[in-house]
Amino acid sequence: MLRFAVRQLLSGIVLTVVVTAVTYALVFSDGTGIARRVLGQSATQAQVTAKVTELGLDQPVAAQYLTWLGGLVRGDLGASYFTGEPVTNMLATRVPVTLAVIVPALLFTMILSVLVGVTAAVRGGGLDRFLQVAGVVGAAIPNFVVAIVLVFAFAIALRAFPATGYVSPDIDPVGWARSLALPVLAVLIGSVAGAAQQFRGAVIDVLEQDFVRTLRSRGISERAVIFRHVLRNAAGPGLTILSLQTVAVMGGVVIIERVFALPGMGLLANDSAVQGDIPAVMGSVLFSIVVVLIVNIAVDLLVGWLNPKARVS
Repeated sequence: MLRFAVRQLLSGIVLTVVVTAVTYALVFSDGTGIARRVLGQSATQAQVTAKVTELGLDQPVAAQYLTWLGGLVRGDLGASYFTGEPVTNMLATRVPVTLAVIVPALLFTMILSVLVGVTAAVRGGGLDRFLQVAGVVGAAIPNFVVAIVLVFAFAIALRAFPATGYVSPDIDPVGWARSLALPVLAVLIGSVAGAAQQFRGAVIDVLEQDFVRTLRSRGISERAVIFRHVLRNAAGPGLTILSLQTVAVMGGVVIIERVFALPGMGLLANDSAVQGDIPAVMGSVLFSIVVVLIVNIAVDLLVGWLNPKARVS
């Protein structure tokens, strides 16, 4: 199991280097254009040229990336081209906001998708068809549309939650929870709808296997068959689906934070990409990679623990 964990960790490090290198190459387009955006359109050509040299944008892209990678190893992610604020400080203020949306969304996705998926697979009939239709509709509607509908229903009509804005938990814990309720719900609806259908399919596949019929023929109760055997065997595909949903949730949070005006990583990634603020963009990308890797490694370890064959493959 230890070798399996080390192998997953090394794979994650290699993936981080590859993704950040590709991202750096894609983001870096024009050093002169970035310097002019930093200084403003009234800057002279001499000032722009001096800024390009000051920021190191006159160096080859590969050299700039290696410099950034060396800083990452030392814990230095550089500073924003536009504000001069260290990227680590920018992440420190924004990461908690984004995690406050992502963590409960993923936890509730795991719980609700298992409940809905198992219920649909075991009960079947009209309930299964209704849950399938609801799942297809929930997965098909973009989460920003869901967010707008939630704002009209719960913020404007019922006035139960604030439409936009973020309240720090240090100031008002209840206000903090209310400010995150609609963003989490907007992410959760599409995520559960997609994951529950996949989990339903995994449970149905297990229910059709011979060992389940054998267990039932021995007089073992249906509840024991489902909770002791079927769920254990369906957990592998279900956990894999959850890791894939993490990527979708990370993408959805970028838009959801814009809709609800949350000062999180999504807003930072969007604004810094538009400006060409490479250090801030790389900090945002690194955060996304770390979250996805942590979830994927945790899922792989759980799958490896549940199914020893997965460690070999």
